[in-house]
Amino acid sequence: MTTADERATRVREVRRRLAQEGPPRTRDHERDFETVTVPERHCDQLRDLLVAEGVEKVVEIGLAYASSALAISEALATVNPPLPRHVIIDPFQQREYSNAGWDLLCSAGLDSIATLMLTPSSTALPQLLSEGFVADAAFVDGSHRFHEVFVDLYFLRKIVRPGGLIVIDDDWWPSVHTAAQYYEQNTGWKAIPDAFPGETIGVGPQGEQRPRCVAYRLPNPSFEPSFEDFHAWLRTGK
Repeated sequence: MTTADERATRVREVRRRLAQEGPPRTRDHERDFETVTVPERHCDQLRDLLVAEGVEKVVEIGLAYASSALAISEALATVNPPLPRHVIIDPFQQREYSNAGWDLLCSAGLDSIATLMLTPSSTALPQLLSEGFVADAAFVDGSHRFHEVFVDLYFLRKIVRPGGLIVIDDDWWPSVHTAAQYYEQNTGWKAIPDAFPGETIGVGPQGEQRPRCVAYRLPNPSFEPSFEDFHAWLRTGK
């Protein structure tokens, strides 16, 4: 039987090979791996954040080449809960990525704890909710369209336990940042300022420099705000 230390060592080795050599295959786009994947440093920070949280169950939107998925799996192996679970949602994994990310997870022996849902998050997340799945944390790196990010976050605030974490990649994109701001302004999400220290990577919706990844702590207990307490979070006017 594989021990937790052996499992973590195996995951770290696959992560190291991926960072140094790239995935076994990529899409026919120039520098696709470098463009799509979450950088190794940010993956290390994600892993450390989840270890500190003591996560047992994580839901992830977007798999691609599995950089973040392997970091999440390393965190689960380090925490070593009795029944770890990693649910990954990516409708493009087969047809766009030829299962490159999933094959890397399997090569690390993670198919015993990971589940891949090949449906859009707008249908997969309601299914998880109806099944009563409760996560300690979520990592969001799926569609960057505002309305789809907004829907992802809507369901994740019901799936992630009160006081849990939601981590969002590419927050510097105006569409992603604007969706997250609604929940911060209206539903009690609190940004964790030191979760991803380091240099900024992009420009936010008002021209400010922003980090790539942002982590939010959900309120505990959870609550539903009154429509009368709505806080407008979009700039109006021309």
